[in-house]
Amino acid sequence: MTHARTIDHGAHRALDANVDDPLTFALVARRLLPLLFVCYIVAYLDRVNVGFAKLQMAGDLGWSDTVYGFGAGIFFLGYFLFEVPSNLILERVGARRWIARIMVTWGLVSGAFAFVDVIPWGPLPHWFGLTPDVFGFYALRLLLGVAEAGFFPGIILYLTYWFPRARLARTVAWFMTAIAVANVLGAPLSGALMQGFDGSGGWAGWRWLFVIEAAPSVVLGLVLLRLLPDAPQHATWLTPAQRAHVVARVQAESAASGGGARTAHSVGAAFRDPRTWALALVYLAGTVSLYGVNFWMPTIVQELGVKSTEYLRVGLLTMIPWGVAGVVMVRVGAHSDRTGERRWHVAGALLLTALGLATLSVVGAQPVPAMLALTGITCGVLSFLATFWSVPASFLRASAAAAGIAWINAVGNLGGHFGPDLIGRIRTATASTSLAFVTLAVVACTGAVLLLVATRSAGETHRLDAPR
Repeated sequence: MTHARTIDHGAHRALDANVDDPLTFALVARRLLPLLFVCYIVAYLDRVNVGFAKLQMAGDLGWSDTVYGFGAGIFFLGYFLFEVPSNLILERVGARRWIARIMVTWGLVSGAFAFVDVIPWGPLPHWFGLTPDVFGFYALRLLLGVAEAGFFPGIILYLTYWFPRARLARTVAWFMTAIAVANVLGAPLSGALMQGFDGSGGWAGWRWLFVIEAAPSVVLGLVLLRLLPDAPQHATWLTPAQRAHVVARVQAESAASGGGARTAHSVGAAFRDPRTWALALVYLAGTVSLYGVNFWMPTIVQELGVKSTEYLRVGLLTMIPWGVAGVVMVRVGAHSDRTGERRWHVAGALLLTALGLATLSVVGAQPVPAMLALTGITCGVLSFLATFWSVPASFLRASAAAAGIAWINAVGNLGGHFGPDLIGRIRTATASTSLAFVTLAVVACTGAVLLLVATRSAGETHRLDAPR
């Protein structure tokens, strides 16, 4: 009854195209964000559950830290190659069909990891000088990146269809709390699955982990085909006045953006704008830390003194940093929207990440200081993600947004390759992660400086997208 009254109320009042209507945008958020939120949780679990599987899989298959680190990161090479084409296809065929396709295909690939050592690859492993199981691991991680390419930037692009920029940071922050929730729920879930199913049906726990956590992706992909509208114009749960208001508010901000920062509208303009390239490098600096720590956090936590078979305990401890970070990122995103300040929110988050990494390199395996350092890192990287996307949205429009956002995300997510691979190689060479954490801290600091320099121009010196 409350939902129906909300719609009726919107149908009988004039909506000012120059001022956001809170009820309309609250309704949009209620209808879209929960579904997209759950999809991103599932996507993120399928992307990073290899970190938990590694605790058992690497020993079963005899893999070194170098093999695991490279395989975990190669996902992002496939992601990089297909990111921009995927987002341009989404703009052409519509969000509903394309995002559903992405979810179904990545679910199938993710489930195939249960058979990583038995899939027949023919002569390919020999050509690359690899054993079949290592080749299978690399190949499936690469294919998983290809399958998932375009999902996250597609969602960011999709949200720009529905929310004016003054609401975008808090909307993205709420959406991206899915990363924190995926780790808070996924860490103990992954640990429990591995520990509880280990040996069932003659399978190791890590095989069950991949199969069970892949199934929801396929199911949700089919759900999206029925429930996700391509754009506000297709939202039957909005009244005609509400649909017109959403479109008018987004278009009004797009038309008004020329009065502040320079705005790019075409694909070519996005790539000619040096800010696009600079922000891609800034995003890379953030993702190096995010995925470097994320893929290795179960191992880091286990090495704080947890027994090698206590996977559930590892999961419960891993939830703590991500749970705190989820709360912090929402508050940071809301504060950025309320004040209209973007530059220092993004740069400050990277500097907090660097501080946490530097601390972790010093405290080593001391449980309490290490957990505090991990919490600082997660708070920093998630707050960075929550506020970062309002910066490119301030100067990219239309096709430039589809290409520019995808390009920034594609280049930036190469950090997901370099971060885990760097840690794996340094651990193999030195039997320590301290040097790796120091390196990641330097990268995060460099990203903060580059962000401040790249956005220091007319109309951007103090604020980006200040509320109108």
